[in-house]
Amino acid sequence: MFLDFYAGGVGGNDQLCFYDRGIACGLNDLVEAHKWFNLAAMSGDDRAAAARAEIAMEMSAREVVEAQRRARAFIGERTRLAA
Repeated sequence: MFLDFYAGGVGGNDQLCFYDRGIACGLNDLVEAHKWFNLAAMSGDDRAAAARAEIAMEMSAREVVEAQRRARAFIGERTRLAA
């Protein structure tokens, strides 16, 4: 999967771990939940793509942009650490 390489210390099945983190954040922090669902969806998790779309309907455009920025930052950091 695309993000298997980037997950590093996240542990276990990265796709499932990303999805689980999204679920854990869901009620308290929609931006963070969107970030994790986005990472899981990029790894091929269809449930995460659906969850991301569902919570995005409850978020402002700014919040969605921030969640996307955080996901890119996560990938960037993992890439930097792997280099």
